[in-house]
Amino acid sequence: MPVAIRPAVLNDVPAILTLAQQSPAAAHWTSGQYNKLVDSGVVLVAEEAGKPCGFVCAKAVAGEWEIENVVVAAGFLRRGIADELLRTLIQRAKHEAASAILLEVRESNRPARCLYEKHGFRQAGRRRSYYRDPVEDAILYALRFER
Repeated sequence: MPVAIRPAVLNDVPAILTLAQQSPAAAHWTSGQYNKLVDSGVVLVAEEAGKPCGFVCAKAVAGEWEIENVVVAAGFLRRGIADELLRTLIQRAKHEAASAILLEVRESNRPARCLYEKHGFRQAGRRRSYYRDPVEDAILYALRFER
């Protein structure tokens, strides 16, 4: 069955929370924080048969977007869902005249880093010991758009 990508609505927040809690690498936020992102930010949901199976969320500030979280349910990995979420987010950022999309990712998260690089993101820096449990550097990535 095909996966559809759509903007999140407030009713998606419980499913988003569940997906995030099931993913050890995800940022674990409160429902209030996700509600705020859905209201004011950019949250896209991937769903199959009407059930959310992944999401991406970003904040837009002064023309730059920052990816906050990308999560795909374990049973849906390796099916191109994160790829499609990211592709849709990039299209939306371009359509809304963003100047760049920024993010940070654990240095050891090779699958995510390969995904970002596949979409044209380039390393832009490093934050030493940024992550905890375990302590690890964050690699900063940027995708800049021509004006």
